[in-house]
Amino acid sequence: MIDTSFLAYVLVLLVTGIAVGFACGLLGIGGGFLMVPVQIWALAQQGIDPTLAARIAFGTSLAVVLPTALSGCRGHSCRGVVLWRPGIIMGLSGLAGAFLGGSIASHAPGELLKMLFGSVVLLGALRMLFASDLLPRQSPKSPASEPIRQYVLWGFAVGIVSGLTGIGGGVILVPAMVVAMGFGMFQAIGTSSLAIAFNALGGVFAYAYNGWGVPGLPPYSVGYIDLLQFALLAAASIFSARWGVRAAHRLPAERLKQIFVLLMIYIGLNMIGVLGWVGLITKSVSI
Repeated sequence: MIDTSFLAYVLVLLVTGIAVGFACGLLGIGGGFLMVPVQIWALAQQGIDPTLAARIAFGTSLAVVLPTALSGCRGHSCRGVVLWRPGIIMGLSGLAGAFLGGSIASHAPGELLKMLFGSVVLLGALRMLFASDLLPRQSPKSPASEPIRQYVLWGFAVGIVSGLTGIGGGVILVPAMVVAMGFGMFQAIGTSSLAIAFNALGGVFAYAYNGWGVPGLPPYSVGYIDLLQFALLAAASIFSARWGVRAAHRLPAERLKQIFVLLMIYIGLNMIGVLGWVGLITKSVSI
């Protein structure tokens, strides 16, 4: 007899993977802010300890970001908006930062990780909401003229956040590249997809290494990397990243920004528990 709960589990992850891939291709972000809440929910349904669930979700999310970002990078490269030199420099420093961040998160309490994740997503959303200069520029500056030090520092800082929260870091890196480093919007999206692939790789190493041999992990796990979740999410996201790339070069940037800001605010508030508090207050008032 077919296990309907397992089928629902598979379907939810596949749909999430499609949304993640589209987001990655669309805005040059890893999509971890979409994946992580769903992954934590799915792991909780299996009876996984909340702290383990958060670590597994972060590690597996970064494992999915790696091939998804590379798929998006390939699409943007074909359109000539990937700047390889700054992308590789930020990526290599981000790899080191993500390994450090992932190693710290592998020993932190689950509730703290969820609060940190939600806070980072909210800050990214607010930065996008109030930054009118994230719209496409007619004449972007040449990022090739920026000093390497700036790429290294931004890459390392975003890498640490990436490892700590299980996101690729594009929600921070894209605004920073446009506002602080003079990239055009589409240059930032394309180059970010390259840099966050390195971030993901560093985080994957950290979560696989630090989670090796930990008791209570789901079957078919490599450290804190859940291979079943990875397979389902990655299969869908790699495919849909191409749709996001096409949409990014057709739809108005302002409309895209508004959609993802609203989604990020909802997810951020939910992860730090604000929506739960609102529900409790509403319930107490009605009583």
